[in-house]
Amino acid sequence: MLLFGGRSAEHDVSRVSAASVARALDPDRYEIVPVAITPDGRWLLANAARELLERSRAALPPALPVEGEPVALPAGPARAEVVPAEGGRPLAVDVVVPLLHGPYGEDGTVQGLLELAGLPYVGSGVLGSAVGMDKIMMKRAFTAAGIPTARFLALRDGHDRRGFCDDVEAELGYPCFVKPSNMGSSVGVSKAHDRAELERAVGTALRYDEWILAEEAVPGREIEVAVLGDDPPEASSPGEIVPGAEFYDYADKYEDGAAQLLAPAPLTDEAATEVRGLAVRAFEACRCEAMARVDFFYDEHGRGFVCNELNTIPGFTPVSMYPRLWEVSGLPYGALLDRLIELALARHARRAARAGARR
Repeated sequence: MLLFGGRSAEHDVSRVSAASVARALDPDRYEIVPVAITPDGRWLLANAARELLERSRAALPPALPVEGEPVALPAGPARAEVVPAEGGRPLAVDVVVPLLHGPYGEDGTVQGLLELAGLPYVGSGVLGSAVGMDKIMMKRAFTAAGIPTARFLALRDGHDRRGFCDDVEAELGYPCFVKPSNMGSSVGVSKAHDRAELERAVGTALRYDEWILAEEAVPGREIEVAVLGDDPPEASSPGEIVPGAEFYDYADKYEDGAAQLLAPAPLTDEAATEVRGLAVRAFEACRCEAMARVDFFYDEHGRGFVCNELNTIPGFTPVSMYPRLWEVSGLPYGALLDRLIELALARHARRAARAGARR
């Protein structure tokens, strides 16, 4: 089952990722059951996408359409299938590939639902997904594990905004970044150069989440590493983002196409080895599984590598770094998806064998 769309601000990015994955999955090995979640939370058997898939996977549009009939969710481990809510043939499900970026998909909520339904799924479990989605908890995990990260301050909506801005000015200074704690693709992120911009940035971030954070601006190159596997996880060759804007924002990622994506990154062997090791440590500190993209700043003349964040469901669009980094590391897109599905099935079988497990 290919699960895409979702309720977050990254709904459209998910649709593009889903189309890319659908094109890459081997039609001789996989029958795709596309299930879409609308922005208002309705689950649909995506019949329009199914028709497109049956015609030609290679000729899919850039983004899968979120259209179809309501679908009933799996009722429990004994029913590994989805059922059209208005009647029709149930569709068997062997494994779920969730491509839901952001809240209500990447944050452990859907993962918990799939656990209750007894369905194997690709990616991190409930805990790793939740920690990897919440930037405040993620950074606390990094700090506890001794992984260098940017200094930050957190604010909950309803608390003293003026006092928060005073603390940011005193402890972090300008420029600084303000972000929603639970959001991805740089949605709701602003760079503040003075008090007026800081106050506006706080208001912008609070439109997306109840918890926000302000971070010091760390000068340096933007380096990304893809992590794959479980015990032990493996790190790809590093890549580098050269932003086309002042920072790598949503438009730079998905709309303008001005950013340069260098894969592999022009780093010394020693620096590449160091950042790959840090990426695995960050992955393990957040209890991630199967996949994540770990992002760093690299200050070559001062602090070295500073871990910014990780993403447990990284983009799988045609320009996304996660599949590109594995491609240059010797693992093509289709084989990468095969590996992720194998990991999902292996984890499900491993957990089902534990005492007390009911599957």
